[in-house]
This record gives sequence, structure tokens and C-alpha cells, in this order.
Amino acid sequence: MVISLQLDSDTPLYEQLRNQIVIGIATGELAPQEKLPTVRQLAEELGINTMTVNKTYSLLKQEGYIVIDRRHGAKVSPVMQDNPVPSPELADKLQLIIAQAAIQGINESRFQTLCSQIFSKMTYQHP
Repeated sequence: MVISLQLDSDTPLYEQLRNQIVIGIATGELAPQEKLPTVRQLAEELGINTMTVNKTYSLLKQEGYIVIDRRHGAKVSPVMQDNPVPSPELADKLQLIIAQAAIQGINESRFQTLCSQIFSKMTYQHP
């Protein structure tokens, strides 16, 4: 998986990294139980501080996307939660994205088409 961070972005680096790993899991670029680089390896590869990667991994663990074992390192979670009800956080993020789309003049039909196109690229399947 290729990770590209925008150092001049207003979005913090740990959040950019988190988002790219989540997308990598959803699109199948990162498979369940796939080993992730160590904090030190990833920080070196990306040219960022190890604390940034550590913060990202901690957040991903807290959210259930990865598991961390002191002996085996970080891996993609073998099974994600099957929750048909979106979390309040997800609903809030969707509301903001929909508001931005509406302000940009994207109607509901076009928005749904765009969502379908993006969703079709997600290959993650619950076991």
C-alpha cells in the first residue's frame, strides 16, 4: 500500500495516515490479519516522527481497525464489527459531507451516484 501524506495540509498527519489505512482496509489493499510496518519502520519510510505513527496506531486500535501485540506488532483486525446502525460519529461526518456537497450544488441523485461509485471500490467483506 502506498501512503502519501500532505505535509502542508490542515489535516494532522496522524489523521491523514489513519484515513489512508482505513481506506486500505476497506478497499482490500490491507487484508485481515495483515502485518503492518513497525512504528519505527513506517515513520522512517514516511519521514515523520515515530510519535505520529504511534498516535495513529493507537487510534486505529481504539477504533477496532487493528490489533497490537507486543511480540507480533500491529495487524489488521481479523474481524470488524458488524453494526448495521451507524455510530453518531459516522452520522456527524456524513452530515458534514452532505452539507458540503449541497453547498457545492450537488443534488441528492448525483450524491447517491457518487457514493455508489466510491462504495463499489470497497471490497471489505464481513466474514
